[in-house]
Amino acid sequence: MSDRIIDSHIHLDMYRQKERLEILSELDFAQVKALICVSNHLKSSKETLRLAHEDSRIKPAFGFHPEQALPTDYEAAELLTFIEQNQHEMIAIGEVGLPYYLRQDNKGVSLDGYVELLETFVQKAAALGKPIILHAIYEDAPIACDLLEKYSVPDAHFHWFKGDSQTIERMAKNSYSISVTPDVLYEKEIQDLVRAYPLSRMMVETDGPWPFEGIFKGSMTHPGMIHKSLEKIAELKKVSAAYVYSKIYENTCRFYKL
Repeated sequence: MSDRIIDSHIHLDMYRQKERLEILSELDFAQVKALICVSNHLKSSKETLRLAHEDSRIKPAFGFHPEQALPTDYEAAELLTFIEQNQHEMIAIGEVGLPYYLRQDNKGVSLDGYVELLETFVQKAAALGKPIILHAIYEDAPIACDLLEKYSVPDAHFHWFKGDSQTIERMAKNSYSISVTPDVLYEKEIQDLVRAYPLSRMMVETDGPWPFEGIFKGSMTHPGMIHKSLEKIAELKKVSAAYVYSKIYENTCRFYKL
């Protein structure tokens, strides 16, 4: 059985240097062939690009994480210019999306500016012919779908997705991709999503350095954790682990043109 894996969503620049070096030194042993490394803002994008220049297994994506205060117009323009200038080294635009958790903590946060910024990123993905990596969950996901449909962007990756059955059906119909984190081992909501979503549009991720519970409690988030996720997906889908490994690796390579 080939047990090659790709971490389709990790914030490598957010790890401490010692942790990052440890992860990179162990990728071959863990059968991790590539890391799709997303960015949080311009500084993060520059650091992710620097890391990619040092290690070809790092595939950089540039964007603005929505769970923070909006950038100024000047900051947004700087980031978009950076994306334009580095489009040939960029595997995708991401992470971008809408601030669900920020609004839970602060009900006064307006969504309007974030929707406008997301629309700009969707337009840019369409113009450059690049995939887009989305942070858009629950009631925010249909807004993201509206924008993707408006600009005919087919290559959308909803990372760590959570949402209602109607949105899940809409996303599957549009052939959007999702990725599953190690919380599939213990979260019923994610397990139900895995059962419902087509395996042909599924990837796996860690979203590291975000920590996990269960058997991973207290451990540094490592791409090698994905092996346990894949075993659980196989159990939930009632197919062989070998098939799941092969299919998800193939899905990720196809989506990101690896």
